[in-house]
Amino acid sequence: MTNTANTPLENLIEQLPMALQTEAARKLAGTTKTQPQMQGITSRWLLKLLPWVETVGGSYQVNRRLTYTVGDGRVSFTNTGAQVQVIPQELAELPLLREFEDFEVLNALASQFVQQEFAAGDVIIQEGQPADRVLLIAHGKVNKIGAGKYDDRVVLSILADGDHFGDYALVESQDTWDVTLTAITRCTILFLPQAAFQNLVNQSEALQVQVDQFRAKLRQPKNQYGEASIDVTSGHLAEALLPGTFADYELNPREYELSVAQTILQINTRVADLYNEPMNQTEEQLRLTIEALRERQEHEIVNNRDFGLLHNADLKQRIFTRSGPPTPDDLDELISIVWKEPSFFLAHPRAIAAFGRECNRLGLYPDPIPTGNSAIPSWRGIPIYPCNKIPVTKERTSSILLMRVGATNQGVVGLHKTGIPDEYQPSLSVRFMGINEKAIISYLVSAYYSTAVLVPDALGILEDVELGL
Repeated sequence: MTNTANTPLENLIEQLPMALQTEAARKLAGTTKTQPQMQGITSRWLLKLLPWVETVGGSYQVNRRLTYTVGDGRVSFTNTGAQVQVIPQELAELPLLREFEDFEVLNALASQFVQQEFAAGDVIIQEGQPADRVLLIAHGKVNKIGAGKYDDRVVLSILADGDHFGDYALVESQDTWDVTLTAITRCTILFLPQAAFQNLVNQSEALQVQVDQFRAKLRQPKNQYGEASIDVTSGHLAEALLPGTFADYELNPREYELSVAQTILQINTRVADLYNEPMNQTEEQLRLTIEALRERQEHEIVNNRDFGLLHNADLKQRIFTRSGPPTPDDLDELISIVWKEPSFFLAHPRAIAAFGRECNRLGLYPDPIPTGNSAIPSWRGIPIYPCNKIPVTKERTSSILLMRVGATNQGVVGLHKTGIPDEYQPSLSVRFMGINEKAIISYLVSAYYSTAVLVPDALGILEDVELGL
């Protein structure tokens, strides 16, 4: 009888590999490699969508019609515990006190403000009551309610942190309030009584001159945008006397200087010489560095305090949500202040998600707009592009921007300068700086850019958008 069972030696032979295994083969063969990946790279829609204007001489001057409207800024506050005080210099943001620099008078005014707390639903001022005070909203949201066409009560606007009300009543002959202010949320309000203000006017000649100049500006002829009027006659017959007129310009137009983002890229010569297969190490290092610079460029265009969009929107072009999250009604309101050929919305992805939830809740499903290989959400046919450079606060609030772009449309434009020395990309240069004693190659990488809002109504912002959980 033959024993068919395998012997231990035969078992060992069967377990031996019959061909070269992959683990060993990979020691002698290169693997398929990707380029170095970078999670910080985003779509950078803003940089793609902005029309870029060539900026000769490193600065861009925006000339506008002369305007008589006095700055309508927001004030800031400090607090010690629950005690809130207005910063004296910030009172110069009020139209009445714009460019007023007498610190002693401003400090005296700031000390006269009285703090008062209101709960949601409380009436802060009532229509028909004596108009005898200035209000500063330190915290909270307030409805400004007035008479509608048929004597019904309608919400005329929403005031929030830093807004003010009643300063015009101090210099105009207004005996009683013509609107009612009610608290939407818990509010902290600072009041300045008219008697205290008038007492300081009587004591300060400089403040009296400031008040007189403000009254004179209020009387200047101007159109609905505050620009100096251009007199035109129409509908006349025969040889009517035509008015003479001209378009006056601002005497001190704003100039935007190109900003710069820079870094020094350092590469060891041994790496550059020996490890350039299968991909060039210097090119990959440069590619990732440029990506980081472009991300910073978009961040600055949104957030820079000098030229960034969030800080350069006119105060009259800033509105608030009615209920907290961004609703279709809120975006309609935003469109109403940027109604001349709006180009696109810009919002943080979480803000877009919050708007989508509100649309779902209302049973609305706006048609997306195909863009490249993806579809961009929209509202009223205007695309809503994501931008993670728009900040989200710790309270989970953000902003939504709507803009009109292009110089021919008097919109928002990007500024750059092409043809610079050692240009690697438009308005971005890579300059060789040499090799140091440690065999490190250095390259100076520079990107030049800025942005300009040509007329105020080209940019609107929906502020304090609540994102929810």
